[in-house]
Amino acid sequence: MGRLKITVVGAGNVGGSVAQRLIETNCYEVVLVDIVQGLPQGNALDLSQAGPVCGYEPRILGTNRYDETADSSVVVIVAGIARKPGMSREQLLETNARIVRSVVRETAERSPSAILLVVTNPLDAMTHVAFRVSGFPKQRVLGMAGVLDSARLRAFIAQELLVSVGNVQAVVLGGHGDTMVPLIRYSTVAGRPVSEWMSKDRLEELVKRTREGGSEILNLLKTGSAFYAPSAAVVEMVEAMLKDQKKILPCCARCEGEYGLDGLFMGVPVKLGAGGVEEIIVYDLTPEEKAALQRSAKAVRELCDQADRLLKQTTK
Repeated sequence: MGRLKITVVGAGNVGGSVAQRLIETNCYEVVLVDIVQGLPQGNALDLSQAGPVCGYEPRILGTNRYDETADSSVVVIVAGIARKPGMSREQLLETNARIVRSVVRETAERSPSAILLVVTNPLDAMTHVAFRVSGFPKQRVLGMAGVLDSARLRAFIAQELLVSVGNVQAVVLGGHGDTMVPLIRYSTVAGRPVSEWMSKDRLEELVKRTREGGSEILNLLKTGSAFYAPSAAVVEMVEAMLKDQKKILPCCARCEGEYGLDGLFMGVPVKLGAGGVEEIIVYDLTPEEKAALQRSAKAVRELCDQADRLLKQTTK
């Protein structure tokens, strides 16, 4: 039996880093796609030549065509314009909705049994677009956000307390961005609630920094956005599904009644396995947490409605 094929659409910093992390597992065949002539081919050639040094077999192909993506098990969608300093995720919506629609049409036709993993921002709305355009069941369309957001919060807490990141657990719900809802009650350090380790004010500062995590990196880099942590988050999700790990991770998934949300892609804890989103895990929320989640849902729904209007206008 051959290796499972994973397609990564978008060969910029995030897509290239995803391809690198995937090929270094020495488990998959990777197809890297981009519209820019030479970019995916050059990245693939460079990664192939690293194989003898790093000890992996160079099973990677760079291409500007979609035919080579046929029969992929997972399609990772990173393609889209990057967010620039001062640009909100919402401002990305119009252009990226059209890009995601085009990518999904091309890949879904060639890999009708694939799982679609969306990374393009604004994340929740782009995952909604991929679901609508593909016609795939909800279990096979999801977005990467919560894994990254929780990783950022875990890193900040670990740095603050001078403990291993492995001792820190954090749960994040809601939309990707300013309206995310960290569940501090369920966040722990070595099994103890994080609230027992630091003051409420300091914890709120770390939560605020987590919400603005992408913008902080964007403002520091000036010419690009985060890619090391996002690519690591993507690969954790891919491995959880293709290795059927049944791992519970915060992901953007379609809720149909869970958390009082109906027909909306939102960040929630999910069990990831061979079927994609195999179960949404529901936590008991306080009235304040419920209210925060509803505010986040309202912002996400507005973006999804806007994306739907854009898609209808461009198909007339």
